[in-house]
Amino acid sequence: MKKQRNIAIILAGGSGQRFGSALPKQFLPLAGKTVIEYSVGAFEKCEAIDEIAVVMHPDYLPQMQEIIDRNGWQKVRKLLPGGAERYLSTLAALNAYEGTTEANLIFHDAARPAVSQRIINETVTALQSHPAVAVAIPATDTIFEVTDDGQHIAGIPTRARLRCAQTPQAFHLNVIREAYRKALQDKDFTSTDDCGVLLRYCPEIPIFIVPGEVSNMKLTYPEDVVTLEKHLIPSF
Repeated sequence: MKKQRNIAIILAGGSGQRFGSALPKQFLPLAGKTVIEYSVGAFEKCEAIDEIAVVMHPDYLPQMQEIIDRNGWQKVRKLLPGGAERYLSTLAALNAYEGTTEANLIFHDAARPAVSQRIINETVTALQSHPAVAVAIPATDTIFEVTDDGQHIAGIPTRARLRCAQTPQAFHLNVIREAYRKALQDKDFTSTDDCGVLLRYCPEIPIFIVPGEVSNMKLTYPEDVVTLEKHLIPSF
């Protein structure tokens, strides 16, 4: 069987509004490096990854290019301007590989700098037998479904069936491309998650789950910095 190229798409288009910083959080210092250096560096290090594309807010492309040059990354082949919405950054990547047919796309949030080699490798391996792969950890808290006004409990889902989504999320290129083709025909289309797009518009495609890790957390609030630094600084 012909080996598919594994292309990591690092999504770094966030503005950092919830973080409360004027600078996008992917450029913030974390244990001696910027957040995005950890994220890109993890995929650069992984032997299973053949190529990397970074999707970035257009205003920060020069700053990102400086980081790429400084680190001497060999796998970063594309630096792409992203959109205001999360799905627009995915579309930017799909458009950049429009002429490609034999490939897997592995999407990862730049704000998850502690992604492990185990997670990346198991995600890529799963793509050999599954068309779509998600990474998730079991929910540890009880989850409330609420009424439309958000003030009352409408239901309590069974926790054993709930998972907290992480990234990477990975797909055979033709699969995620078809899902977005259908999505863009829907005038009411909105999305913050690529697996959600696939589940809604191509429900016949199963999405396999690779076990995530608590350390693969997303940098969202200032207090997350201390926790992430504990995961990123090696113990001696």
